[in-house]
Amino acid sequence: QVQLVESGGGLVQAGGSLRLSCAASGRTFSSYVMGWFRQAPGKEREFVAAINRSGSSTYYADSVKGRFTISRDNAKNTVTLQMNSLKPEDTAVYYCAASAVVAYMTNQYAYWGQGTQVTVSS
Repeated sequence: QVQLVESGGGLVQAGGSLRLSCAASGRTFSSYVMGWFRQAPGKEREFVAAINRSGSSTYYADSVKGRFTISRDNAKNTVTLQMNSLKPEDTAVYYCAASAVVAYMTNQYAYWGQGTQVTVSS
């Protein structure tokens, strides 16, 4: 099974940047589509970004397009989310996840990390 551990969350001022990382176990990391999701208090978990197996294609929620960048390093079994121009509405727990196919819904991802808190102050 795949094990995922996120890191890099924290507190940042509006307009600032954070870089989240997700470390994955297993020799088959490159076989998985990787995604980032987020969940704010009282809200449903929502799709943020995804990247295909090779890293050649990326997908973003409309709310983060132009501000966030997802990338992966298959040699290091890591996926990252570079977040720029952060807004208070970006505040949430951010989760990385692994899927067999490109997907935008939480129930399409079989493996999840524990989450990392991102707080953006105004």
